[in-house]
Amino acid sequence: MGTFVFLAAVGMLGGVVSGTFGVGGGVVFIPLLVLFRYLGPHQAIATSLAVIVPTTIVALSRHSLAGMTDWKTAGILAVFAIVGAWIGAGISLELSGVLLRRLFAVCLLILSFRMFFAQ
Repeated sequence: MGTFVFLAAVGMLGGVVSGTFGVGGGVVFIPLLVLFRYLGPHQAIATSLAVIVPTTIVALSRHSLAGMTDWKTAGILAVFAIVGAWIGAGISLELSGVLLRRLFAVCLLILSFRMFFAQ
């Protein structure tokens, strides 16, 4: 039962963060799954990607119904993000778990500071 409760809490938190801020639930899922030693970095990333599809559909529908989606911009981003995702997945699979975890942490730090101090 402890595992179910842990995963339910992580899922709920990731869904709320994703729906509120538009960030992938992976910002929550990956660190928590790795830090609590539930999954290794590679498995946490792959699992997070599997969860992002349904959560994105739900959050997107709410935001779209409110008229907030710029579909032209989304289409252009999607085409190039698909290519980037293919390349990024290949890079990820070549990195050690330790290096992958550290690079993910550095990426989150850089993005967090830039957003916090942005005008």
